[in-house]
Amino acid sequence: MSQFEKVQILMAKAEIDVAEHVAGCLQLATLLEVSAYPKPGNVHRTVNFKETRYEHFLASACALAPNFRNAAQKGILVAQEKMGPDELEMGNTIKNTVEHVRSWQSGGNTLLGTIILLTPIASAAGIALTERQFSIYNLRKNIRLIVEATTPIDAVNVYDAISIAKPGGLGKAPKLDVSDTTSKQKISKDKISLFDVFKISSPWDSISSEWVNNYSITFDLGYPYFVETLEKTDDVNIAAVHTFLKILSEVPDTLIARKLGSAKAKEISIQAQLVLESGALTTRNGKEKLSQFDDKLRDLKHRLNPGATADLTAAVLAVAVLNGYRP
Repeated sequence: MSQFEKVQILMAKAEIDVAEHVAGCLQLATLLEVSAYPKPGNVHRTVNFKETRYEHFLASACALAPNFRNAAQKGILVAQEKMGPDELEMGNTIKNTVEHVRSWQSGGNTLLGTIILLTPIASAAGIALTERQFSIYNLRKNIRLIVEATTPIDAVNVYDAISIAKPGGLGKAPKLDVSDTTSKQKISKDKISLFDVFKISSPWDSISSEWVNNYSITFDLGYPYFVETLEKTDDVNIAAVHTFLKILSEVPDTLIARKLGSAKAKEISIQAQLVLESGALTTRNGKEKLSQFDDKLRDLKHRLNPGATADLTAAVLAVAVLNGYRP
């Protein structure tokens, strides 16, 4: 019996506090992602950016729990038919979480993409666990229900969240650009939902694309690979780093693409594939190539930082922990 199966049996037998459980799972997943090393081009436990350090990410992860608990609690109310999915206030939860994270640390934007990805997961898990029908299939089905039910108010609140986080590398959108002061007015006037906004941005942003495509990278690519690697290595750090490399190798990082163009992003993906093929953390040669790759992706302006890939890896780990993985 696998570790996943053992924990799922214990969960089924125990009377758990669903909201507390979900918040703990997502907080652990974020900490595991932040701590995975060496995660090329990103802050990890042995390398910092000048302005944003490992401890800033740890503090940010600590700040997540209350808001994810709230998102899960609202999912419980949906399962109990006391609230509709359009009343979940996804945008407000994302905004509040970003504000809370900023109040806990001084390192600037740390987890904006992770928060946008994990907030629907929190509510979806709350629904599934309350109905005692938790499975990967039901989790994903609930995520689709939630994101498609978002509202124009959700969109406005997410625009506010982005303004608070002040992320780098957003680029300029041809329509409803977040830096355009008239965008929020247009969203409200034309009744454009957050899901519709993410449809617009999905071609150049992996986080938006996940919302629109029912988390296809998370569930179809990253999660199966993480589980397979974990079973082979029995090492969560190896599994997390290799999953990061796997996603990067097949999905050019959209943060890099916005900064330096799609050709450079594809070049980095090819290099990630070569590192994986060398064994990465499982061979001496692979470790050397991984270290070299990490060094290559570092510059003072972080133009080669695969930040979107890190957020996607956090979503994979969130699904794994919710489904029973424990370190």
